[in-house]
Parts: sequence; C-alpha cells; structure tokens
Amino acid sequence: MMKLIVDVALKELSLKRAGEVGLDELDDGATISLGDKTLVLTTDSHTVKPLFFPGGDIGRLAIAGTVNDLAVMGARPLAMACAVVLEEGFLVEDFRKICRSIDATSREANVPLIAGDTKVMEQGALDGVVLTTTGIGVAETLVTDHGLKPGDKIIVTGTIGDHGVSILAHREGINVDVDLSSDVAPLWETVEAALKAGKVTAMKDPTRGGLAAALNDMASKAKVGILVNEADIPILPAVMSMSEMLGIDPLQITNEGKAIIGVEPERCDEVLAAVLKTKYGKKACVIGEVTTDHPGDVILETVVGGRRLLESPVGDPAPRIC
Repeated sequence: MMKLIVDVALKELSLKRAGEVGLDELDDGATISLGDKTLVLTTDSHTVKPLFFPGGDIGRLAIAGTVNDLAVMGARPLAMACAVVLEEGFLVEDFRKICRSIDATSREANVPLIAGDTKVMEQGALDGVVLTTTGIGVAETLVTDHGLKPGDKIIVTGTIGDHGVSILAHREGINVDVDLSSDVAPLWETVEAALKAGKVTAMKDPTRGGLAAALNDMASKAKVGILVNEADIPILPAVMSMSEMLGIDPLQITNEGKAIIGVEPERCDEVLAAVLKTKYGKKACVIGEVTTDHPGDVILETVVGGRRLLESPVGDPAPRIC
C-alpha cells in the first residue's frame, strides 16, 4: 500500500499542501493555515468484514477512526462528514443499526456529523457497505508523527491487538470462552489529557500494521531508533492465545482504540498519570524509549533477554478489518 501511494499517487499530484503538514508527510491528517488557527483535516474509507463484530461495527469504526486521526495530531475534533456506498439489496434494518452506531459514537465524542453523501451500487459490485468519513479539528499545539527526539519515552494507551484479533476470530467462527472484543473507541479525551500534562513530542494511532508498523514509521520519519521492552507491552492473555492459534503477531495487527505517545522524559510520569485517569487509558504504560542507536529501526528487547528488529509487516496479515 505504501509503495503504491508513494510511487504512483504522490508522483502524479502537484498541489499537496495548504499548511505546515501536507500530503507528502503521510501523517494521520494534514493542516490548513487559517490566520492564527491551525486546522487539521483527515479522511478515511472503512471496509470491514464482518460489518458487525464483538465490541462494535463499521459505523463506530468509521467515526472513532476519524476522531482518532485528528486527536493524534493534537486537534480537537470540530465536525465530520460521512459518505456511504451501499450495495443494492442491503438490508434497511442493518443500515439503521449502522446509523444508530454512527450517532452514538458521534455523541460520545461530541462531534456533530454535518454533511454526507449516499450512493447505491448494483448487487455484487461491493460487499455490503463502504463508509468514508472526513473530519476537521483545531490544534492548539500541533503534534506530528515525526517529532520524536532521543531520550523521549514511548507510552501506549492500552492493550495491543484487540481489534484485529477479535475480528479474525469472529470472521473464522472461532468460539472461545474468553472475553475477546474490539477496542474501537474515540480517543480525544485520552489524548487531550496527555496534551494538557505537557511535553508530548509525537503521536500516532497504531491502526493498519499495528504497533510494529506505527513505531517503524515514527522512527523512520524522525531518523531515530526506538528500543521497546517486550515485557512491558500490554497484551491481553486472550489476544495472545488467539494470536498463537491464528499464527499472527499481535504487534502487527490493527488497533482501533489506542494511541502511541512520545513524551519528554521529565514529564513522562505526569503524562502517564493523566492518561490512566481517562476512560480509554486505564491500561496505559511506558513500553520503551527513543535512542540515537540504529536510526530508523525499532529494536525489541525480548522477554528472554535478547534483542531483535521489530519490523513492519510485509503485506497485510488481516485484510478488511478497518
């Protein structure tokens, strides 16, 4: 996907910037300069199978995903738009459920949905429904995914791999006697608490490609190394067991309700304490630090005491989960 974007799409486009952060930065959103205000704009298409899954559905996924893309750039979400493409024959009652979920998540995040579009395609042209959400927010202090500095601490706001593993287990019809559900949630409250505590240097939400892809992206863009302690990465036992059963790495699987936060070391304790007090940050922890060694790489210190490269996944281990 990244090669397709960089080698094809970006090379064919010329007007790619309206502020400090544009399309070339490939961040979670881009900025628009408007007087003394910094607006952040983001857009995302959502296709997931199944449409309804433990912990959420495509409607909650679409709203939360866009809120989170704004949040990790330091932007308070202001408003959203949503485009819907339905397959001919899609059940009206299922569409009602999705609309209710969109409304409930918008209310939770306190972000009004103010514009949209709806199209219907012939049966067989797509699988059910695709949602595209666009959000705009205002950033008092802009945060990017390339601001890490040596010495910074890395905080993750909760357990890793919940969304992707839950989707795959549900998709494959695997019934287990454990509490396994998606983490999909809007994170502005959690991110706002971190920002108010101060000295946040970089943020990213570990969606497609999971924690591994997000950390590698942050390290590469900032030209720094990241050392992560495997024992400190929070993973639910049910997620770990299911990952082993499915043959996937939970560090490379999508999350939809977590953020990675880089913070200056002297304020790490304050930021972590602030995040822990929020609804979706109760299992936050420090998982590593930024170094000058191995610029662009993420090194995992394993539970047995060795070290290895934590690489981005090659291909998508779990397509159509976000």
